[in-house]
Amino acid sequence: MKNFEKVGYNDGTVGLTALHARSDGQVRAAVAIFPTFMNSTPAVEAKVRQLVEAGYAVLIGDFYGPEAPANADEAFAAMRNLRSDPEAMRQRLRATLDLLRELEPGVPHLAIGFCLGGLAALEMARDGQDLAAVVSFHGMLETALPASAPIKPRILVCHGDADSLVPRSQVAQFWEEMDAVKADWHFHSYAGVEHGFTNPRTLDGSPNPAYNASADRQSWRAMHAFLDEVLGKARPCTR
Repeated sequence: MKNFEKVGYNDGTVGLTALHARSDGQVRAAVAIFPTFMNSTPAVEAKVRQLVEAGYAVLIGDFYGPEAPANADEAFAAMRNLRSDPEAMRQRLRATLDLLRELEPGVPHLAIGFCLGGLAALEMARDGQDLAAVVSFHGMLETALPASAPIKPRILVCHGDADSLVPRSQVAQFWEEMDAVKADWHFHSYAGVEHGFTNPRTLDGSPNPAYNASADRQSWRAMHAFLDEVLGKARPCTR
């Protein structure tokens, strides 16, 4: 695939920068990628390149704009600030979807997220966004704005059962929330697997002890099978 193209956009007065790429051939669907609490990382971009090779157009959103964190401490602080105002956070996420629709009209739109991005993808489903599907990889499940109306996209959650950021009580609450609005949801839980299981490296490049190769492979295959079912034999389009 070609390199990612930087695309500027805005959430109100906040300038943001997304990364856009698309298949050289036909495009099956367009995917908003909500990355980790560190924003886009090499691990996320490696996954996204695989999606492009599989025929998707992709747009990696920007959580923070010019205040992008340089290390984990800054990222945790930025994430806490973003999540402190749930309505403002949703507005930030909608800006990414609006840009995706502008760049890639005429195809189904999806949202996929990792870590904080998994929560973001689920928030857009809860927000009533017109998406064909959303997929969360080791995303947080707790929300200050639970769904109160029918959810349009089908949902796949790939979750580590030993995720220290998501206790089982929150898993049960999520199931009940989805059932209450009759959402079409799938939940895959991997025994003994921690948060961040798709990322083989930590921020400094050393091996990530939470990485689980089996859960990484199984969840990625599950996503492709799920999207095949959602998209069916819909014809891709070219631009």
